[in-house]
Amino acid sequence: MRCEFSENYMALNSELSNIQARSLLIAIELSLALLIGFGLLAISLGSAAWILGGIAAGAIVYFSYRHLDPTIQPNRNARKAGQLIVGLSIGLSLPPDHLSGLASESFILLGLPFFLMAAGGAIGLLYARVEGIDLLTGLLATTPGNIGVMASLAADYEKSTAIVSLVQLMRFTTVIFAMPLIANVALPNASTHAIASFIHRAFTVEWSTFGIAGLMITIAVIVVHFATQIKVPLAAFLGAIVVGLGFELLSLFNDLFQISFPLIFSVIGQILLGMTIGEYWGINPRLKLTTVLKAIIPVGLMLFAGLIAAAAIHYFTHLSWLSCLLMAAPGGSPEMIAIALTLQQDPEIITIAHVIRLLTINLSLPFLLEFAAYQTAHQPTFK
Repeated sequence: MRCEFSENYMALNSELSNIQARSLLIAIELSLALLIGFGLLAISLGSAAWILGGIAAGAIVYFSYRHLDPTIQPNRNARKAGQLIVGLSIGLSLPPDHLSGLASESFILLGLPFFLMAAGGAIGLLYARVEGIDLLTGLLATTPGNIGVMASLAADYEKSTAIVSLVQLMRFTTVIFAMPLIANVALPNASTHAIASFIHRAFTVEWSTFGIAGLMITIAVIVVHFATQIKVPLAAFLGAIVVGLGFELLSLFNDLFQISFPLIFSVIGQILLGMTIGEYWGINPRLKLTTVLKAIIPVGLMLFAGLIAAAAIHYFTHLSWLSCLLMAAPGGSPEMIAIALTLQQDPEIITIAHVIRLLTINLSLPFLLEFAAYQTAHQPTFK
């Protein structure tokens, strides 16, 4: 009895130590991300300064910490929290009357995800031949989906998680870094007093606004919990958008619900989104140089497919080139929508396009996996 109590006590102590270590890491990452973010803000990268700051902070902290704990894994709860906060701010920024006018763009909105998935499949087949891997690994590496989900599926099917994570990370990071630079060239912003202006806007907020925002986050957490229970894909992100849209709809009937989400909350959400990507880079195993160089091929082709899609959207619609690029970017849906909101570049249609793409990819995954697993069983590897 005493031995069992001792074991339970040690297990509880270990769990508490784990929680303390995780909390300390998050605090360090947030602090470092804010410092880096302010630096990026000063050089006019305001459209994604906080996401990029989060990526850099996550990579630095986890690369340093993995020497103390080699088993450390990215904090998925932090990314879910980031998706929830950013999802809320997106939902609150979408005027319902603007959404009704998007029906005319339905062909583009529905065609885009299928084009990107078809392109990802063709690129996956090519990459499997170039790298000498099985088709399932190639498709998991090149399907434009969530990094953690694709890597965990590779582990479930006993495939190379290192290769899948590498290609997905390179694709995702390239998109996240490239889009703010393109946006900065397309819509240059003066850096004068950028930091002072941000601090003023972030903290010149009534205390009641923070209270209402806290209530909204609580409601979103409850909605996301139930959405997770019924297996809604990307429940944290999509559930929060629905809650934000709900409050936006209520504001049409009563001004009491007309709420502006505090800027500081949105910043924390964007940092949390970036942190997880940086954490994956921090723990990524060392791979052969040839493997890394070969991974550039599918990443480059996926970006090229995104450019083709953007060109087609630009040709058939009235949207600007920047909006088309944000809509067709092969990865980083929450981040692309956040940039669109910051720059006010057609956030409504960009949000709808990414939501449809997320749903299409996640709902198609079981069929994609079955097909790839069947093909792999009959032809295990390409030589």
